[in-house]
Amino acid sequence: MLLTDPRYPLHSRHRGSVHGMGDIVNLRQARKAKARADRERQAHGNRVKFGRTKAERQIEAAEEERKKRLIDGARRDGRDDDTK
Repeated sequence: MLLTDPRYPLHSRHRGSVHGMGDIVNLRQARKAKARADRERQAHGNRVKFGRTKAERQIEAAEEERKKRLIDGARRDGRDDDTK
């Protein structure tokens, strides 16, 4: 039999594989892999959002306090708060 013989359909020439079909996927494993990836994506977002050390938070708080004192000290009328 010649592979180019038009009397034989395409699928008989290539035993074991059918053109146009993909790999077999285990849906349970695919769902678990997707859930795992989603959890990892969420964890990464949380690490970026909340992942500062205590020292970093203290440094930022001290810097905010320094800025507040600098602004309050530069007031012309000597007020301590923002009330009118």
